[in-house]
Amino acid sequence: MSTKTKTASKSSIRPLGDRVLVSRVEAESKTAGGILLPDSAKEKPREGKVIAIGDGRTLDNGERSTFSVKVGDRVLFTSYGGTEVKFGGQEYLIMDEKDILGIVEG
Repeated sequence: MSTKTKTASKSSIRPLGDRVLVSRVEAESKTAGGILLPDSAKEKPREGKVIAIGDGRTLDNGERSTFSVKVGDRVLFTSYGGTEVKFGGQEYLIMDEKDILGIVEG
């Protein structure tokens, strides 16, 4: 098994252990009824795209755990999951894999 971090872009952020680097999707700018929302009224979305994953958590036997997500997956995560970071003019979240609730398919 390779110990290199798997990454989809030229990001210089490399998550460690069982952490995942996620780029949050854009917040909706209007409601279902067509009303435009100002930035102050928009909720931060709890959906994003996996940009990079770490090497996995070290297990008791010394091996690394495998991830349930992969680079490029669209995922849903907990409201307070992750730590927000700004890098290269972009906003990212670094979170534990356990903060990811599911993968959006289709």
